[in-house]
Amino acid sequence: MQESSGQTNPLLLTHTLPQFRRIAASHIQPAVEMVLQENRQIIEALISDVKNQTEPDWDSLMLPLDDAEDRLDKVWSTVSHLNGVMNTEEIRVAYNVCQPLMTEYYSQLGQNQTLYNCVQALHARADKLNLNDSQRKIINDALLDFRLAGVSLPTQQKQEFMALETRLSKLSNEFSNNVLDATRTWTKLVSDPELLTGLPESTVNAAAEAAQQKQQTGYLLSLDFPCYFAVMNNADNRELREEMYKAYSTRASDQDGSGGKWDNRANIDEILSCRAQLASLLSFANYAELSVARKMAGSAERVIDFLQDMIRHSYPAALAEFKELATFAQEYHGVESLQAWDISYFSEKLRKQRFDIAQEELRVYFPVEKVKQGLFAVATTLYGIDITRNHGTEVWHDAVEFYDISRNGEHIASFFFDLYTREGKRGGAWMAECRSRRATADRVKQIPVAYLVCNFAPPSQSLLALLSHNDVTTLFHEFGHGLHHMLTREPYLRSAGIRGVAWDAVELPSQLMENWCWEPEALALISGHYQNGESLPEDLLAKMLAAKNFQAGLRSIRQLEFALFDFMLHQQAQSRLEQEKPGEFVRSTLSKVRKQTTVFAVPDSNRFENSFSHIFAGGYAAGYYSYKWAEVLSADVFSRFVDTGVLNTNTGTEFLDKILSRGGGADALSLFTDFMGREPTPLALLRQEGLQPPGT
Repeated sequence: MQESSGQTNPLLLTHTLPQFRRIAASHIQPAVEMVLQENRQIIEALISDVKNQTEPDWDSLMLPLDDAEDRLDKVWSTVSHLNGVMNTEEIRVAYNVCQPLMTEYYSQLGQNQTLYNCVQALHARADKLNLNDSQRKIINDALLDFRLAGVSLPTQQKQEFMALETRLSKLSNEFSNNVLDATRTWTKLVSDPELLTGLPESTVNAAAEAAQQKQQTGYLLSLDFPCYFAVMNNADNRELREEMYKAYSTRASDQDGSGGKWDNRANIDEILSCRAQLASLLSFANYAELSVARKMAGSAERVIDFLQDMIRHSYPAALAEFKELATFAQEYHGVESLQAWDISYFSEKLRKQRFDIAQEELRVYFPVEKVKQGLFAVATTLYGIDITRNHGTEVWHDAVEFYDISRNGEHIASFFFDLYTREGKRGGAWMAECRSRRATADRVKQIPVAYLVCNFAPPSQSLLALLSHNDVTTLFHEFGHGLHHMLTREPYLRSAGIRGVAWDAVELPSQLMENWCWEPEALALISGHYQNGESLPEDLLAKMLAAKNFQAGLRSIRQLEFALFDFMLHQQAQSRLEQEKPGEFVRSTLSKVRKQTTVFAVPDSNRFENSFSHIFAGGYAAGYYSYKWAEVLSADVFSRFVDTGVLNTNTGTEFLDKILSRGGGADALSLFTDFMGREPTPLALLRQEGLQPPGT
């Protein structure tokens, strides 16, 4: 636990929350190596003890494994988090050194035949030991994980499997770093404010401050999403929109102007090849089959059928919406041919004409502090919790906040809020675990703590941080993930929160929370003009709700395009990568998918796949369909809230008891049917989005 300097390594002080201000990049590798070494010793001793006993029980086998896993989680989650939110060259180097060590450790653990035999022996004794349902599911999940880690492979193939896992870890990290570097390197300095006509005041102010920080004169635009989104939706200058679109859609590609420095094409092909080889070693037909082995859908055929069915409902609406948009742009703005960089801009114009509302008009009613207060009020009403700011906990940046959650006066969870974009922070929004719940029969040993991260436009010197309604739904979405993690009542590390939850069901609580962003009762809580606190006016609310399903078909078909592309890549990579030239398989697959899903021409330069981090650097490989799958689940669940009252405490309590608090303690379908009294149906989602087929 000591460094060579004699000072205590703060990463190893796992009995407290991370001491972010003390952690340096130099602490990372020594801490990771030490915990990995200690864990290996613990596991060897544990196996020896269990073998001598011949009859393992839960306390002698699973609890010590959880102790070791928990300590490693605390170290690595802190390292991973800092790599995402405070990315420096030193932290990145240390992370890159340690990631293969982590991959090797988990590969060895998953292929430990003796440990697998011990878990099998415990499984055989489940009835005799009177294990509860959560314990039995944890054991079954563990046995599946062993098999999917190659525990039954011959020695030579085990080594091949481990080498592939290690290589994949490195490639995914390179992919992510390339996207981050390509994103943060591109900037455009604008000297003439006339070029920024149409942009919201907050974006212009932020661009001016960004230029000042770089000792430049003018307005500095970037590819950080708040800036990019504002330009694409609002900039009157078509050339500026085109330039920003091409820069954003070609990140980390051969088209990004870097001379191939961050080109992810080779990484993508090799990632797909490694995954295909992993699937083959485990006797799966392809990686998509391997992926769904852990998921609620259960089979690749069911996923494809689901996606094709949703495309069938969404495509006609999307096509009609685009034709309407093209006609509008031609008749009212003289644009003969809509380009990709025109879609968002003229969509906003059409929204304004039809509903007399634009997204930027709503922003003044969603100051961050008011939205947070309303969000907490919704959660308090539904789930009987209290949320209070804690100023005494150390954070990694001055803009980060920390909150405690209590119920009936008992502290049950906490979370960090890191809401604003900044240099050195990965784009997007996410929830990650800082600490997981652990408990015994008589006491809670460890409460859950979450990292909740977004990338909203920060406040400027002259203006508070104001959220678009899209930002509000993003915040609610991530908070839904956080509630899933924090309100769990599962006592075991491997079933608490989102652990053990099928990946295509893990988005249910997050997407469910988005629904309250559209409900008048909740909007009254989360909205208030930033200058005078006035609630969202009734006429503006009515317009907003009327526009809710504006271009729902286009939004849906876009997600379905991503999902089908992802799944087809992983279904077909096994054979086609060997037959086609580097990069061609991915491009040709995308072209095939777009024949089913695209309603407007996409520029040849577009390389969105080169920054598709969800599937190449995240956990959604052959699983991006999970978003749409979970939309079906969440819309269905929300229909019960609609029937009983969207802020009905009884319905909220029942959802908490039957789904939210259960985490991975039971399979997702059984939890859903327990709450709904039946299996899911897509009808609620189709109705919700205005895509309901006639006669249903």
